[in-house]
Amino acid sequence: MNKNIIIVFVRNPELGKVKTRLSKTIGNEDALKIYKILLKHTESVLGTATSDKVVYYSEEIQKNDLWNASIYQKKLQKGTDLGARMQMAFETAFKDSYEKVVIVGSDLFDLKSIHLEKAFEALENHEVVLGPSLDGGYYLLGMTKLHPSLFKNKQWGTDSVLESTLKDLKELNVKLLEALNDIDTFEDLQNQPELLKKIKKL
Repeated sequence: MNKNIIIVFVRNPELGKVKTRLSKTIGNEDALKIYKILLKHTESVLGTATSDKVVYYSEEIQKNDLWNASIYQKKLQKGTDLGARMQMAFETAFKDSYEKVVIVGSDLFDLKSIHLEKAFEALENHEVVLGPSLDGGYYLLGMTKLHPSLFKNKQWGTDSVLESTLKDLKELNVKLLEALNDIDTFEDLQNQPELLKKIKKL
């Protein structure tokens, strides 16, 4: 059995329900197009990974979609907030006997397979690995055993998440990866000329 697993949280790609901060500037239709591009990019990166993979849907499990059921386990997010949902996903992975568990976001055009490789490498001799995002959150979290405090008392979706998470980790051996830009606002989008080019072609 593979001892490594990557978890990815996705929103079901529905008009008006994804990239809501971005949609205020560019409209719901273009926000949905952007999110679909980001999902496709994420899948292309994860598809190269040798670990097991599980996709957690926000609303309902979709069968015939981008995420091939022969490659990805499919589950539903459960919990009152993002922290509770992530904790449940990590708990499930550890109960399923995985030894290195990494969760990654689905809105990173900068994500590359090397970031996933480095995350699993870091877990050889670190308890936790964290990929900071430039907006004060994080795009990747990996661990070798559950640390429940990381999922509690956080203002999810704000620029305080990374700082408060690092405070919880101060007693642990932590590896920080390269900081990346996730796509939540129009400013984030402007920093990604390749992504802007793609949406103009649609």
